[in-house]
Order: sequence, then structure tokens, then C-alpha cells
Amino acid sequence: MSSSSRQTILDRIRSATGKAEAGQYDDLPRNYIRTGLLNTKDKLALLVERLREYDAEVVEAAETELISAIGAQLGQSGRQSFLAPSGLPRAWQTKGFAWSVDNGLTTAEIELGQGVVTGASCAIADSGTIVLHHSSIEGRRALTLLPDWHLCILRASQVVETLPEYFRRYLQPPTLATYISGPSATADIEMTRIKGVHGPRFLHVILVRDDR
Repeated sequence: MSSSSRQTILDRIRSATGKAEAGQYDDLPRNYIRTGLLNTKDKLALLVERLREYDAEVVEAAETELISAIGAQLGQSGRQSFLAPSGLPRAWQTKGFAWSVDNGLTTAEIELGQGVVTGASCAIADSGTIVLHHSSIEGRRALTLLPDWHLCILRASQVVETLPEYFRRYLQPPTLATYISGPSATADIEMTRIKGVHGPRFLHVILVRDDR
């Protein structure tokens, strides 16, 4: 589409919708659900249910159990070499495995990793979505898209029930965000579900119960 054609379309949209006056946006009716009604227990249960529906594996752990839970997940994966964002706590990089910390890894070096371990910024229970803002504990986008296996450490205090609550929590939106709803999969080709098309085929989540 040429720039002139694009401008023509935008001009027609503006003409059809009218130019919004200052302050009109705040006055728009918002009749959709903006705040969840579930208590903490039910909210977390909903998130776990949604994630498992998407074929993600979810385990819950207390703060004191986190390191052993990470080691168990890594061991059960059958993999030996893992990637870590630059800000991932050293304690999470459990012994007995090979770790490559992303202090400027090349794409080729990232592709050699059998899995990645990261933190998260938020999760939305209603849709079973984990949100990464790609901080130093979450890693850059390539680090979470190229490996075949992703272990995400999520804290219960980071979980909200609805999407509007997520946006309200982060009034200043991040420069980049990735929304993950289960392992990568698509059924676009002949309605056959194929995993790993645009991200990890396997998503594992440790839900740390820090809400008590």
C-alpha cells in the first residue's frame, strides 16, 4: 500500500468518526468488566486452569521451595544446557546444568540453548496470559522465542484477574511486551495443530505463593 493510499484511508476514518475533543476520551462509557470479582484463591486457580488448558505445565511452590522446584523442572525436562537473562538470580541457575548468561549472546548462541529460565512481569488469570516486559530478569525477546523450552517463574502477587487491571497496574506501558498464552502452536495449516511455530513448544510455569 502506497503512503498516499494509506493517508486516504486514515483521512476517511477521521472523517467518519469525527475529531475527538480534549477530555472526550475520559468521558467514553466503559461498561465492560474492569475489575475482577474473584478472591485470591479462585483467581490463582483460574490462571492455573487456563494455563493447563493451553498445554502448559504448572507447579506451585512456596518461596522456600523455589530453588528445589526449579531444579526438579530442569531435571524432568531431560535437557542439560539452559539460557539465563542477565538479571536472573544466581540461585535460580541451579547446579548440575550448563548455563549461558545473556550478556550479548548472538542468535546462533541462543539457538544452541536447549531451554531458557526467566521471570515475568504479570499474568492475567481470565485469559491465562503471562506478560513479559523484557526486564533484566525476563530477558530480551529473542531469548524467550528461540529456545524450544521455557520455564517461567511467576509470583502470585503478580497475577491480576482481568486485562484492564493489568493496564491499570502499569500506567506507563513498557517499550516492549510479549503476551504468552501457552506454548507456541497454530492450526492454520489444514487445521492440524503444530507446536513451536513462533516460540517454545514447551512452557513450564512455577507459581510462587508469595501472596500469603
